[in-house]
Amino acid sequence: MSRKHEIPTISEAAGVRYLHFGTEWVQGAMWVDQPAELVLEYTAQLMAWLLFLNPSRGQDLGLLGLGAGSVTRFCLKHTSHRLRVVEWNPLVTSACELYFKLPRPARLKIEHCDAADWVADPEQLGSCAVLMVDIYDGQARGPVRDSVEFYQNCRAVLSEVGILTVNLFGAHASFERNIRNLSQAFEGRLLTLPHIDAGNQIVLAFKGPKLEVSIERLLARAEDVEKQYGLPAKKWARSMLGRAEHAMLVI
Repeated sequence: MSRKHEIPTISEAAGVRYLHFGTEWVQGAMWVDQPAELVLEYTAQLMAWLLFLNPSRGQDLGLLGLGAGSVTRFCLKHTSHRLRVVEWNPLVTSACELYFKLPRPARLKIEHCDAADWVADPEQLGSCAVLMVDIYDGQARGPVRDSVEFYQNCRAVLSEVGILTVNLFGAHASFERNIRNLSQAFEGRLLTLPHIDAGNQIVLAFKGPKLEVSIERLLARAEDVEKQYGLPAKKWARSMLGRAEHAMLVI
């Protein structure tokens, strides 16, 4: 990651406001009239941990990469958890406050530092039940942090039972490297959501005891998530059924 902070730029079309870094690559988006709802499909998929985990109110949610604040606003509206956000570029945070209606309640903590340094900090050990990772620069050539060590440290940040979701580019050369490194860090315990038209592909990585979920239970949970959060959770669940053995998904 360059040590120089990139300057955010803003565009708007058809009621949607977009964040860029001086290129055509979209770093985030917001419905101007519904700022807490998710515009981009991959940002919704970052919430796919809801299919498997219901953190207690005292547990924290973590997010590496603020973007346009989409996931942050969604979590603040739809959950009661403390939310810890790590954003390298303070100019992004300022842009979110000025142009993307980012609230700053007491339960939201934003730290400006390199995500790799943050996850390596012993003070973060076991601090988050969930960690959502979406860290790209203006060239969007793949995640700017993707080593085995980085993902091992992400795993260490998770609670005893926790889930990481990470935004990858499925059709990019970085994808296989990320899958390989994630698999090593999380002992092969990965689930991959379908590749979407924009090129993004979300991967879930699991920490804790082996998880066994019946198809019936998974689909029931997906229906609950869909009703409560307005997310296409049944679509996500159906995409996972190919991994099931004897009507049971084992991760």
